[in-house]
Amino acid sequence: MTEENSSPATGDQRPLTVAVVGPGAIGTTIAAALYEGGASPMLCGRTPRDQLALRDGDDTVVVPGPVLVDPDAVDRTVDLAFLSVKATQTEGALGWLEALCAPSTVVCVLQNGVEQEKSLGHLSHGRAVPAVVWFPAQTLPDGAVQLRGDARLTLPDVPAADVVVRALAGSRCAVDVSADFVSEAWRKLLQNAAAGLMALTHRRSGMFHRTDIGRLTTDYLRECLSVARAEGAALDDADALAIVDKFRGFPPDMGTSILADREAGRPLEWDVRNGVVQRLGKLHGLPTPISDVLVPLLAAASDGPG
Repeated sequence: MTEENSSPATGDQRPLTVAVVGPGAIGTTIAAALYEGGASPMLCGRTPRDQLALRDGDDTVVVPGPVLVDPDAVDRTVDLAFLSVKATQTEGALGWLEALCAPSTVVCVLQNGVEQEKSLGHLSHGRAVPAVVWFPAQTLPDGAVQLRGDARLTLPDVPAADVVVRALAGSRCAVDVSADFVSEAWRKLLQNAAAGLMALTHRRSGMFHRTDIGRLTTDYLRECLSVARAEGAALDDADALAIVDKFRGFPPDMGTSILADREAGRPLEWDVRNGVVQRLGKLHGLPTPISDVLVPLLAAASDGPG
């Protein structure tokens, strides 16, 4: 493998070399944004494909492939790698990161949860930058991806984030840099945690219009908030109510990735989305009675046995 001797510094105006590891719904959205901006992202995944397609309203963006499936075939490193596999697939993607990353490579982690950097703590090369993904995208039966809202990422205010900002500047994916990334990451975690109820019930966003589900969700989010605040997040009860209102404002048929995984019989991201609240609650000595019920049910739905 030939390693490019370059630095992706913001002041360096040569074109960035970029890879997308995991061209699913989130990865396809990012790849389309990069391609529209003039980049030719390297696409790395498990299934060979000639191209990716993103549909946004009446607009369709086709990103030329191929999707590479063998990390050993990678002959160069890149300035920026977007890791957009699910947390349950991280271990299987490490071979790609080993092949793609030089010491200066920035790895933007597009995964759920608040422990993205921890999950890549053993990465031998590259600098991990966690991101909060704020857009709904879903894979359609024909393999294309439907974007169902404005695409936006939130990154921590660290130097490596500048590379991501530069790569997506002027694209359909907006990038915010936050000095209080902890609060933003937990805000999204609370939304993901509540979505776990959809996986258990096999229901979509319309379920949150039920009074009983609304009450349960609010109580659960308040439990999550106590843990978030113990972790340094500046959130309050108004944030919990806003999340319930957000679900009620979605189209009633709007799903979520954990529901799609449940329906397809795939492993669930129950630990990074829900189990983390229970785990950190115990660490801080906080009671988590609702988590103590939900987490075992989600774990069993994901991992069995039975």
